[in-house]
Amino acid sequence: MEYWIVAVDDEPLSLKNAREQLNKKGMRVSCLRSGKDLLTFMEKNEPDLILLDILMPEMDGFETYRELRKFEERNKRTKTPVIFLTGESNSEIERRGLKEGASDFIHKPFDRDVLVNRIINTITNSKTIETLTEEATLDKLTGFLNKVSGTDMVASLCSDNSGALMILDLDNFKLVNDIFGHDMGDRVLVAFSEVLRHNVRASDVICRIGGDEFMAFFADITEDEAVASLVVRLNDQLEEEAEALMGADHGIPLGISVGCAFAPDQSSDYQTLFQYADSALYKVKQNDKHGYAVYDPGDDTGNDDDFENDLARVIRIVSERGEGKGAMLLGLEAFSWNYRFIIRFLKRYKGVVNRVLFRITTDEKKPVLREAAAEFGSVLRNAIRKSDIIFQYRPNQFFVVLPHLSENDTPGVVKRIMDAWETSKFHDRVKIEYINSLQSFGDEYTEER
Repeated sequence: MEYWIVAVDDEPLSLKNAREQLNKKGMRVSCLRSGKDLLTFMEKNEPDLILLDILMPEMDGFETYRELRKFEERNKRTKTPVIFLTGESNSEIERRGLKEGASDFIHKPFDRDVLVNRIINTITNSKTIETLTEEATLDKLTGFLNKVSGTDMVASLCSDNSGALMILDLDNFKLVNDIFGHDMGDRVLVAFSEVLRHNVRASDVICRIGGDEFMAFFADITEDEAVASLVVRLNDQLEEEAEALMGADHGIPLGISVGCAFAPDQSSDYQTLFQYADSALYKVKQNDKHGYAVYDPGDDTGNDDDFENDLARVIRIVSERGEGKGAMLLGLEAFSWNYRFIIRFLKRYKGVVNRVLFRITTDEKKPVLREAAAEFGSVLRNAIRKSDIIFQYRPNQFFVVLPHLSENDTPGVVKRIMDAWETSKFHDRVKIEYINSLQSFGDEYTEER
């Protein structure tokens, strides 16, 4: 047994007796002469148990105990088990000691075996309670606070401190589970947890509030620049971890989106700040992900008195703005929504869709492949129709959806793409391959409802 015991007593003989008896049982003993000495000692030390005499001058055992608990609460320390010592056989003092919260009560002079057994039992029970408490408050997979305990702590911090409440969401995490399995999904979550740990301070609080969603309070972060810097680091480091786990060609656009609200500038109320951060996160999710947004009250305002003009304005916005030239090269989320809509439309009104996967390969180094892929993506956009959509599935692969394009029309479209590619400086340095899959929806289709 290598337990560390602190004995606090103003009587030197009692301290000597405790040290000798506990040393014989392999316990380490530190002896102190007053409650004030104990409080100073605890600033830099965390023993397993304290033997605390009740009748001491200046600060008695009860007062010392109360100050100890205040110190532990201020410093977010686990409560150290305390056994009160007394030379009096007074049942009222004993009842008071136990009522104060002491783990046990021992009368002096004490029997060595009784003292040792009570110390062992107290420490064992304390560690059991500590383990059960930890299991009830921590998320087992990540080691962060769980939703219930984390929410309580963050709510307290919001009301009393300046800082940033952030909601962090892993982008496209479902694809990890779907493609690589749930075990890999757990490994990615653990890796992300480690990334977070390396980017937070002792004053920050992190908790897991959902499957791939986390909440954090970062003390004293009150500027956009600090949030932006943090998000860039998290995304870069997560990408490195994902490649180490799933390979450099895993093909999943994994990343982190963050919504943020500042306390107390925007509110000191947890529920309000959480709603603000959630609103900001939604904004990020709608704009290509892998980034951050700080809540802007202006995003929630509108003019209900001009309803008809609002209709005309929103039609004009979605019809004209951002149309650009050529086909649309979309991120995974936007591509998936568009793809599913096209399929539903063709099923309902009958039609055909051709899906083509282009692959770029080269014997040269990776930078050449990246540059060539970027240029090929630009060629694709300008060589096919505006009604077609493109998704860069992997760094060297492009998935193209061509509605209402028959099998006979495919060679002509591919030839147009390759003719345009001939003008590229990479056309003789990389190889372009493609495969396609045609799906036709005819009269046999019955729409599911």
